Formats: sequence, structure tokens, C-alpha cells
Amino acid sequence: MSEFIAKRGALLGFALAAILLFAVAPAVLSDFRLNLLGKFICYAIVAVGIGLAWGRGGMLTLGQGVFFGIGAYIMAMHLKISDADLRGDAVPDFMSIAGIRELPSYWLPFTSPITTILGILFVPALVALVLGLGVFKRRVKGAYFAILSQALAAAFAILLIGQQSTGGSNGLNRFRTFFGFNLNDPANKQMLFFIAAGVLLAVVAITRQLMYSRYGELLVAVRDQEERVRFLGYDPANVKIVAYVAAAFFAGLAGALFVPIVGIISPNDVGIVPSIAFLIGVAIGGRTTLLGPVLGALGVAWAQTTLSEQFPSGWTYAQGLLFVVVVGFFPAGIAGLFALRKRKQEAESVPESSAEPEKELAR
Repeated sequence: MSEFIAKRGALLGFALAAILLFAVAPAVLSDFRLNLLGKFICYAIVAVGIGLAWGRGGMLTLGQGVFFGIGAYIMAMHLKISDADLRGDAVPDFMSIAGIRELPSYWLPFTSPITTILGILFVPALVALVLGLGVFKRRVKGAYFAILSQALAAAFAILLIGQQSTGGSNGLNRFRTFFGFNLNDPANKQMLFFIAAGVLLAVVAITRQLMYSRYGELLVAVRDQEERVRFLGYDPANVKIVAYVAAAFFAGLAGALFVPIVGIISPNDVGIVPSIAFLIGVAIGGRTTLLGPVLGALGVAWAQTTLSEQFPSGWTYAQGLLFVVVVGFFPAGIAGLFALRKRKQEAESVPESSAEPEKELAR
């Protein structure tokens, strides 16, 4: 019965979220604010994966910018090639300025829309699989894993800065079309928002299924008692790899959607600072819950945009202070506070009659 109620509550929650995203938001927000919300949704998609890997699996993923960047740059390369084809040029505009006359070999696969979509879906996940096999099979965990993942994000950003063929420190920008649709058309921008909102709901649904399945229970067991799980005959490395790959898959999707919505991708969007910013939203929202990472990512992104306009130099300090306060005093995040309050109310609502047998046994 409780399982049926939980499923019914989840369906109602998804229905309410769909109404807010697909009906209310377009009706009350301007085109600019709706596009800004689409950007925040991309961050929320990344946060869902971090919540699965960190909140349920105990893996402090400080390098999600790598997978976000892979998906973003794959999409950006395809869009720049498409724009060049519309102009009748052999290479994108920034390559012409840099004196590059032919497309680099690693750009060629992304001339095809199908190959581009497949690359967005599988390349981040494949990279995460290779990294996961190399890291978790060697039993690297805790602070060592966090430092390693952060080092990968730094190395990835430095690599991009040194590549003229990916725009260097300026990145890739000024996209005109998205798979044949004009990005300057407000209707197409709204379409991108709907796609991002739909992906977010799908990602949350997939993550919920993983969390409340047998695999989800095993993932929590690995987080809490890894050696005991190994003693029972399971390989904790394989359990971790699945969550790590899923988080990378979500981040790659978010990066691919980020490019046409925001209109730019650069090394500044995929390095250490963005990776930590993803983590801050998850920690504030509640990393062990399903919706906590989503709400935390949306709230932090909104606060950053709003407060940085008024206090440009103060937001970074406020963000760091908020992170320290949450981690130090509210480790379960904002969503954890609501869960704690709910449990306390349930404990207080237990009838006194049900406590009588316990008193008799105590005597």
C-alpha cells in the first residue's frame, strides 16, 4: 500500500512539475527570463547526476565539468559546421581568422547530425567508463578520488585553452542555427526550453528508478559499508561505475543543451570553478534526496544571476560562505531539513495506545 502511495505521489509530482515548466513558465516569464530558466535547467540536469553519484554513492565528483564540456563542445562543433555550410565556407568563421583552411580530423564526424547526437549520448559516458575502470578498480576513493576528478577538470580546461581549433580561451560562440532551426526566432528558443525541461523530467524519472531499485539499495550499501558489500560477493567498483557513468551521461546531455540555449561554450564553463559550482547547488539542496539537487541547482543559479548583478564582487564570497554553513551545520541540505521535520511530526503523531505495550515490556 505504501509503495502504491509513493508511486502515486511521484506521478502527481511529475504532473505538477510538467504544468509549471510547460504551461506556467512560458505564460508568466519573458523570452529573456525563459531562456535564463533554460540555462538553469541545464545546471539542474548535471546536479541530478551528482546527487546520484555523490549523495547515494558517496563519490565526491569534482570534475563534472569535463563531461559537461564534452557534450557541449560536440554540439558546438556541429553548430559551427552547419553555420559554415550555410555561408558556403569550408571552415567556421573563427578558423578562417586563425588561418585554418581545412577542418581538423576530429571535427569531421560531427558534420553529420546523427553522429553528433550519438557522440553526445555516448562519448561522455564512454570517457567516464574508462576513467571509472581505471579509478574504482584500483580502489581509489574519498579525498583521492575528489582530487583526481578535479585535476581532470583543470587539465581539460587547459587543453581547450591551448587549442586554436576549438576557439582557445574564447571558446565557440555566435551560433545561428540548431539542426536547421533559426536560433534568433523566439519560437525556436522556446522550443529549446521545452526540450531542456523534458530532458530534466526524464533524467529525474530515470534517477528515481535507479534510486528505488535493488541497484539503488546496493549503491547506498557500497557508500556506507563497502567492505561488507565486497564480502557478500558484489564488486563495489562495478556498482560505483554505473552511477559515475550515469552522472556523466546526464552532464553530457546538459552541456549539449547549454550551447544553443546560452549561445557560447568556453573553457571557463568547464573548468574547476563550474565543477565546484555544480557541487554547491547539490549540497545546498540536499544531496541524498531526489529533488534536492534540482531545487538547489536552480536556487543557486538564480541567486548567482540576481545577486551578481547587484553585488558583482560579493557573490563569490556569499556562495562560499553558504556552502560552508550548509556542509558544516546542515549536511543533509535544505531538503534534509524538511525530511527531518516530517519524521519528527510522524514520531509525535504516534498514538499513546501504541506505546502502552512497549511500556509494559519495559516493566
